[in-house]
Amino acid sequence: MASERTWTIAEVAEDLGVTHRTVRYYEDVGLVSPERRGTVRVYRARDRIRLQLVLRGKRLGFPLDEIRTIVDMYDQTPGEAGQLRYLLDQVGERRAELTQRLHDVRSALAELADLERRCREDLEALQPPETHDGASAGAR
Repeated sequence: MASERTWTIAEVAEDLGVTHRTVRYYEDVGLVSPERRGTVRVYRARDRIRLQLVLRGKRLGFPLDEIRTIVDMYDQTPGEAGQLRYLLDQVGERRAELTQRLHDVRSALAELADLERRCREDLEALQPPETHDGASAGAR
């Protein structure tokens, strides 16, 4: 019988592009529970998958408590189908939040462009007119 593949914390961290500290943090908050062999953490495929899901959730802006709910649902009733339905609801909410933020950013950029234009116009109006030799009329 072949033994299940395992990883060290260094291997998991490197594979997922995070620090050891990040992996330990997710362990501390209960999102993963690697096996211990003395002081060595041993990560199994399930731990790696959970970490990948946590990191994806963080990239998408989900708070840790929502990520925990989604990840934990896989092992609970109604299992994967319930997890997927819940996740679809959360994706819809997150999309709506991001769409609103995108609208807010676009509005702020338009307002900044308008402010910049007005400042440049006001600054230009404050500049003394130039004479034909390139000097300001007020410099004479």
